[in-house]
Amino acid sequence: MQGSFPVDLILFGMVAAFLVLRLRSVLGKRTGFERPQAPREAAPGHVVEGEAQEIAPMAARGVPNPSSPAGQALGRIRAADPSFEPAGFLQGATGAFGMIVEAFARGDRQTLKGLLSEDTYAGFEQAITAREQAGESQRTEIRNIAESSIEAADLRGTTAEVTVKFVSDQVNMTMARDGSVVAGTDAVTELTDIWTFQRDLRSSDPTWRLTATQSA
Repeated sequence: MQGSFPVDLILFGMVAAFLVLRLRSVLGKRTGFERPQAPREAAPGHVVEGEAQEIAPMAARGVPNPSSPAGQALGRIRAADPSFEPAGFLQGATGAFGMIVEAFARGDRQTLKGLLSEDTYAGFEQAITAREQAGESQRTEIRNIAESSIEAADLRGTTAEVTVKFVSDQVNMTMARDGSVVAGTDAVTELTDIWTFQRDLRSSDPTWRLTATQSA
């Protein structure tokens, strides 16, 4: 477990109210990445412990050529679920990336549970618990998502999987109770994450859940 956010850092409380995810208004339709949102957000350009900065607009977004293996798999997914649209999915996945990073930093189990598979959630929850027991807190700032692209896709029966690469500039630090830095640095680091999202196309739940993470 070395490298980017979900690997290195895996070792806000429960929210009282929920709002519809702002991605719905951005995309004009359900993307499957809707989740409860805390009533308070970090102000752009300001980061406190456990909070992530508003993410800057992406510089690049990549959907594979329809004739490529990944593009053909995306075509099969769309044939099975006509509401699926690769560019819309990628925009939703990019939003989910920021939400999951933020939720992990804040220890927001409820948001994570809605966006992760059971096995993936178990790993995140274990890391949050260990951090809390040690009296530590996480400071995470996403300065920019420079790139997101669909790298692979698959359809097995009615189970669809889409793998996305995110290249982001982040500041990550784990802080001890006394404010000293336990891990990480306040320097901006470019991180590359490979995340796989999965959904059963027969399900009435539109959420694509994170099932696997790795660094590149």
